[in-house]
Amino acid sequence: MRLLAHIAATALRTATATLCAVTALAPTTACSPVFAQQHDTAPFARLTGPEVADKALAATRAAKSVRITMGTKSPDGTPVEAYVATDIRGECTVTLSMGAAGTMDLVRTGGTVYTQSDEAMLRAASAGRRHTDTDAEVKKLTGRWVKADRADRFTAQALGYCDRKGFLDRLAENSDTAHKGRATTVGSLPALSLTGRAGRGTWQAAVAAEGRSHLLKLRFSTGTPLTVEFTEFDKPFTVKRPTV
Repeated sequence: MRLLAHIAATALRTATATLCAVTALAPTTACSPVFAQQHDTAPFARLTGPEVADKALAATRAAKSVRITMGTKSPDGTPVEAYVATDIRGECTVTLSMGAAGTMDLVRTGGTVYTQSDEAMLRAASAGRRHTDTDAEVKKLTGRWVKADRADRFTAQALGYCDRKGFLDRLAENSDTAHKGRATTVGSLPALSLTGRAGRGTWQAAVAAEGRSHLLKLRFSTGTPLTVEFTEFDKPFTVKRPTV
């Protein structure tokens, strides 16, 4: 019996190797050292890559609230980080950090936008003005909440992060290129990895494999690199209107 089992196992390995050599199957098939069944984390076993991506997009769009952590670079190479809490009503808070350009806090509540900036951010926003005017304005406004000037480029950038739609639309435009990868984890959460193409670059994502199929992490290597993490889905938060 042991001899027969050994012969059967050898035959299976030989057949699989032959099939892979002939068809050049993708890594998510049986040609992988770990068979596809082990890659297809439930509840995605019977879904294609694009179907998993679309399922994740739908779940993430529908979340009543979400926290977003974003990392990228400005056109001049300055590191940019944003920490966002937003809900389906449009309430939103953002902390935007731009290296030497400074830090801004933004609150959107009841349709009104407020900002609070440090000295470096105020000086960056005032670039090109007369020095004496800049000094007076910076001294007056540093650390104070004001109703936002939406024409200010930093305010517009921070406000853009309140809209999860922009991040999700970028994936939706390329979701048809999705390929399922291996089971992974994001923090302590089990997930399924996805990869795909975006223009001349690539994207990678992780989709929650337990509970609702939220998008947990998204990264684009094309153009300006961008990494986005989504957490705390459907957890309510309160936005306090700043005193101005």
